[in-house]
Amino acid sequence: MTGADGQGDPERSDDASESTAADAVDPGPAVADPAAVIGRVPTEAGLRRELAAAARTLGLSSSIEGRLIELRNRVAAIEVEPVDLDAARRRVADASGEEERLKERVAALRGGVQARREIEAETDEALDELQSAAAELSTAQSERIAAEQALRRARTRAADARDARERRLELRDRLRNRRRDARRELAREVYPSFRDALAAVPGVDVDDAGADPGAYDGPSLAASLAAVRIADLDGAVVLGAEALGWIAERGGSAPESVLDGPVVRPCGRPRL
Repeated sequence: MTGADGQGDPERSDDASESTAADAVDPGPAVADPAAVIGRVPTEAGLRRELAAAARTLGLSSSIEGRLIELRNRVAAIEVEPVDLDAARRRVADASGEEERLKERVAALRGGVQARREIEAETDEALDELQSAAAELSTAQSERIAAEQALRRARTRAADARDARERRLELRDRLRNRRRDARRELAREVYPSFRDALAAVPGVDVDDAGADPGAYDGPSLAASLAAVRIADLDGAVVLGAEALGWIAERGGSAPESVLDGPVVRPCGRPRL
């Protein structure tokens, strides 16, 4: 949100707040909680988001509400299994290394047995050692084969996980766009009421409102106050020092009369 004297930006923060890293994990609710958007001023939300939240408090809903819920459910249904390819690769490397070590040992023991035979020396002990090493080599070869098979399966799961992430990101983009469409629809629906509410907000010219949310050219803080004024919130609105200062410096009207509802001042109680 811009400062108290800044000009309004209909989409300020509307998209940025949905472009976080969390997008890749949690799709969030299909629609925003109005109190979370306009229960405090400054709101740190864009004008369309503020107006859409106000519209929802009045019982209004967009024509694509069902589509929003469907998209959110589809996003939430896609689970991406974590795959540790590094661990699978290390297992193959370890198994291959052990197999190579035992191959060298078996070869050396065979050479020792052959040498003892050539001089007609006793070979029983050497043959036992060779047999034991050969059994270890067979086990190591089986472990290497199993590790390679596990790595292939892990690579398949990793590819599936990449595909799932791509599908989820695509659906999240569609959900984000549909949420934006819903906000625009609701903002247009309550804009006439918003224009009327601006007349009760000090420091703003109603002519700055224009004919639709995209045309608003007035102070963003004044727009937030007008959006709250048309809303039907259950509880009191928290007014920060910036909002209280705005009202006080431009006529001294009681904040309750500006918002047409109860107000909570910083570190204070609601004043009815």
